Amino acid sequence: MLIGLVLIVVGCFSLGDRRGGILILCGLGLGSLAGLDTVLREHFAGLKSHTTMLAAAPAVLLAGVLFFARAPWIVLLAAVAAVFASGFMAFRGAFMRRSGGVSFR
Repeated sequence: MLIGLVLIVVGCFSLGDRRGGILILCGLGLGSLAGLDTVLREHFAGLKSHTTMLAAAPAVLLAGVLFFARAPWIVLLAAVAAVFASGFMAFRGAFMRRSGGVSFR
């Protein structure tokens, strides 16, 4: 998390060139991974339900891949919706098993 924050700050001071944008994107990526780590731990320990965020992570990754592969928009939207829906159901079931039957907290 700290490295991500440092990269974002350094990138903000280097906005005049290409390096600044790359540093900001890398910092945002590292910060997102740190947040995802915390979300995964809390979700699978049965503490808090982060079903929507966990289901969105693979959907956003797929959207990025399909966007850069220049897939048609309707294909992109359908694939992302299917991945999100299946992930939502799977993560909700996993949380219910870990929390003793509660679907959210």
